[in-house]
Amino acid sequence: MNRQQLIEQIKKKKSFLCIGLDTDIELIPRFLLDFPDPVLEFNKRIIDSTYDLCVAYKPNSAFYESRGIAGWQSLIQTSQYIPAGCLRLIDAKRGDIGNTSAMYAKAFFDEKSSGMNFDAITVAPYMGIESVKPFLEFEGKWVVLLVLTSNEGGKDFQFLKIGDQCLFERVIEAANGWAGNDRMMYVVGATRSEEFKAIRKLAPDHFLLVPGVGAQGGSLQEVSRYGLNKECGLLVNSSRGIIYASKENDFAERAREEALKLQQEMSILLEEKGII
Repeated sequence: MNRQQLIEQIKKKKSFLCIGLDTDIELIPRFLLDFPDPVLEFNKRIIDSTYDLCVAYKPNSAFYESRGIAGWQSLIQTSQYIPAGCLRLIDAKRGDIGNTSAMYAKAFFDEKSSGMNFDAITVAPYMGIESVKPFLEFEGKWVVLLVLTSNEGGKDFQFLKIGDQCLFERVIEAANGWAGNDRMMYVVGATRSEEFKAIRKLAPDHFLLVPGVGAQGGSLQEVSRYGLNKECGLLVNSSRGIIYASKENDFAERAREEALKLQQEMSILLEEKGII
C-alpha cells in the first residue's frame, strides 16, 4: 500500500485507526483453544468484525515469536489474511548492522522467502542509516522509525539535549534525508501530545504512527489537535482496548463496538479538518 492508497482508504473509511494484534494466547477466550490455531482464529474474527472501520493492522511480532514455530505460523497466516484495503504493519522494532537488517527485511517483506509480505515495519534508529537502509531497498515498503515513544523509560534517552535540540528531533532531521514521506513514517506516542507541535515543524507531511490511545491513557482529541495535517498524516493505534474488550464468546462483537467508537470520533475530527 503506497501513500496515496493509504490516504484514499482514510477518506473512504473516514478513519485513521490502526488495530494492534498483540494476541496473547493466555488472554483470548477459552473456547478458541479447541481450534487448530487459536491465535489465528482470534485474529481472523477480530479482522472480520473491524476491517471496514480501520485502515491498518499491526501485529506485534513478540507475541508470535514467543510461541516458536506455532507462533510464526500464526503470524504468517495472519499477515496473509489481512485484507488488501488495510496497511499491513509489523511491529518488530528491528535495527542492526546492514547485513543483519537485510535478513530482517527479507523475513518480513519477501513473501517467497518467508511467506510474509508486510507493507511496513517498525525500525529502531540507534545504529543509524546502516540499520535502516536495507528495509528501504524493498521497493514500495515503509519504514516506521521509532522517534518518541509513550513509555516512561523513553525519557531516558529521547529527551537528551544535543545543542539546542532533543535527541528525538535530531533523529527526525537525519531520517528525513534517508527517505521521503512516501516511504518513512515516525512513531510518536500518544502520551507525548505536547511534543507534536515540534515534531510537525520537522516532519509536516509525514505519517505518524501513534500508539498509546486507550489503555495507555493517550487522548485522541489531543493527538489529533496537534498531529493532523492536510492529508490526515496520522495512524492512531489501539490494541488492548479493542481486541480484549471482552474475553467471552462475544469478543468480536465487542471489539467492533470499541473500534466503531474510535472510528466515529475520527470521522468528526476529519470533517472538522476538512479532509473528508
